Amino acid sequence: MIARMWRGWVPTEKAAEYVDIVERTGMSGYRRTPGNQGAQLLTRDLGDGRTEIITLSWWTGLDHIRAFAGDDISHAKYYPEDDAYLLDREETVTHFEVAPLPSEA
Repeated sequence: MIARMWRGWVPTEKAAEYVDIVERTGMSGYRRTPGNQGAQLLTRDLGDGRTEIITLSWWTGLDHIRAFAGDDISHAKYYPEDDAYLLDREETVTHFEVAPLPSEA
């Protein structure tokens, strides 16, 4: 299993609106792609007028991630609406090998 993580930062007053957009675009795209085992969106108010957004998704293999992200899976995928909300963003995505649960080992 592979976990894929991306982070971005939006103005706190626009966070709820942006979460709705990410759910309609990237998150639904993750979930519709064969090999995706789930996806979650996390938010954290940083207390300085910014909210951090993290997307986490779980995949059965790199080829499935490529089906969603394209050949360069390390490059973040963006949608036209993102520019109106994001103050800053990671241009790359981080991938992690997920250790099996003790009962799965």
